Amino acid sequence: MSCGRSMFTGLIEAVGRVSEPAPGAAAGTLRIATPLGAELTPGESIAVSGVCLTVTASNADGFSASVSPETRRVTTIGDLAPGRLVNLERSLRADARMGGHFVLGHVDGAGSIARLSRDGESYWLDVDVPADLLSAIVSKGSIAIDGISLTVAALAGSRVGVQIVPFTFAETTLREARAGHPVNIETDVIGKHVARWLESRADAGIVAGDRK
Repeated sequence: MSCGRSMFTGLIEAVGRVSEPAPGAAAGTLRIATPLGAELTPGESIAVSGVCLTVTASNADGFSASVSPETRRVTTIGDLAPGRLVNLERSLRADARMGGHFVLGHVDGAGSIARLSRDGESYWLDVDVPADLLSAIVSKGSIAIDGISLTVAALAGSRVGVQIVPFTFAETTLREARAGHPVNIETDVIGKHVARWLESRADAGIVAGDRK
């Protein structure tokens, strides 16, 4: 995306609202209205619905961030309309407690909400994800959906099911989620490295159990 070696946890700090979307297919500027802007400084990283961006300007009303053409191609950022809610998380500090899981803000692709329904006091969310991401997704593993750290509760074909507790539902963009809404997907970074390692072994003709 548009920032460097920042790390996030997938625990959303605030919900902002798009006041100025990034226009066109080329690079542009995204403006988010949020009280969190008063705590931001130009140059720092922030995850916007799971997309790591660099703050270019900030004030008490919100902040601006540059959006590159590649970010628009890979994520849902380019589809954000004025008034749309976005999840916000500042980068992890070295002295902070580690909750959630390691999230880089480097979105792997866009999925689509298939269903959101009540499940007792909680909610159940089904998301259809691109087929090329499935090798890095495992049952009971971690996944970031629009920047929210969640646990894979069900995996059937290209559909991922997760349980949403009431607090997460109320304090994130999930409260406005509807079937068909696009969402940013980032698979677990450890899973990606394992999947790539296995792929490289297969390409080299090395099979499981081969000790040569």
